Amino acid sequence: MVTLQPFTSSDFSRLMDWIPSPDLLVQWSGSQFSFPLSEDQLEDYIHGANQDGADRFIYKINEEGKTVGHISLGRIDYVNRSARIGKVFVHESMRGKGIAPQAVEKVLQLAFEDLNLHRVTLGVFHFNTSAIQCYKRVGFQTEGLLRDHRKVGEGYWSLYEMGILEHEWKEKGMKKSAQKS
Repeated sequence: MVTLQPFTSSDFSRLMDWIPSPDLLVQWSGSQFSFPLSEDQLEDYIHGANQDGADRFIYKINEEGKTVGHISLGRIDYVNRSARIGKVFVHESMRGKGIAPQAVEKVLQLAFEDLNLHRVTLGVFHFNTSAIQCYKRVGFQTEGLLRDHRKVGEGYWSLYEMGILEHEWKEKGMKKSAQKS
């Protein structure tokens, strides 16, 4: 069973080990961090997070008590009731086991039930087909493609923008409940 716990400084070294290349850093975080990922960057990242009224909640993903990944809910706008899921990462040894969809669902539960948000978005690079399928399975819809959005090395990566609305989340939850009955 997947659980989320606040990401703290005791988790820094593990995450830094998991991000061994500039390309993977961009895929994980966009342009927020520079390579190599450092404790100073991560200290700035968690500063002010995971508190009542915070603009971001940052978690480590645990499976059977073992930390296997990372996820965040950021850019929280309490006035417009929106936020953005980001920095989703499941360690390569644990991929393909349904961990990412469970973690995303838990973050959506936080967003829609606990924070009373209306809209949650995310961005995913065009070549990350397993992540795109994961997000669609959870209920996200593709809203657009930002072509050649990020320059990486000598090439460009395009980014799909995806989103889910509060009523879509609730409808999906009702379908799950009906299927279990």
